[in-house]
Amino acid sequence: MAFFRFSPGPQAPEPAGEGVVLRAPQAEDFAEWAELRERSRAYLEPWEPTWPADDLTRAAFRRRVRRHADEIASDAAYPFLIRRAADGVLLGGLTLGLVRRGVAQSATLGYWIGQPHAGHGYMTAAVRLAVRHAFQRLRLRRIEAACVPGNAASIRVLEKVGFLREGLAREYLCIDGAWRDHVLYALLERDLLPPDRRA
Repeated sequence: MAFFRFSPGPQAPEPAGEGVVLRAPQAEDFAEWAELRERSRAYLEPWEPTWPADDLTRAAFRRRVRRHADEIASDAAYPFLIRRAADGVLLGGLTLGLVRRGVAQSATLGYWIGQPHAGHGYMTAAVRLAVRHAFQRLRLRRIEAACVPGNAASIRVLEKVGFLREGLAREYLCIDGAWRDHVLYALLERDLLPPDRRA
């Protein structure tokens, strides 16, 4: 039995603002995506699961795009590529995944940014857009995120947006080939309100 599912409704326009646009990955994104991921490999690998041997191939990307389309259609996850609004340059990616409906109405946030674009505020802007989309369009009420304790840049992004630290999960995810502890963060829609307006 499903208790109050709360589906997002008709397809929303692409989230945009603060100099960035979020758009679901498409097959034509492959070349730019693969180039940015390869260029940023050493920068990203310490913070991500081990990349499959064929990760940057066109066939693997096609499979990824098909899987993403299925996840969106089934309200299971909402993956986005992050593009700079001014010129459309690919900056990174972001996913609202593991969507849980019923009594939870929550999702898990994950993200990556290409090394050339790190440190310019793009990810903070993209996460702000994503959480607004999650709360207003997808009708979620809680967004969770986790990061390796040593990932100071990721912690800064979450805390700038308003995520609150909730604890530490031991050996939470296998990252770069090893089971790593993760700091757990979460954001509720009411956390974004001024203190005097929070319920």
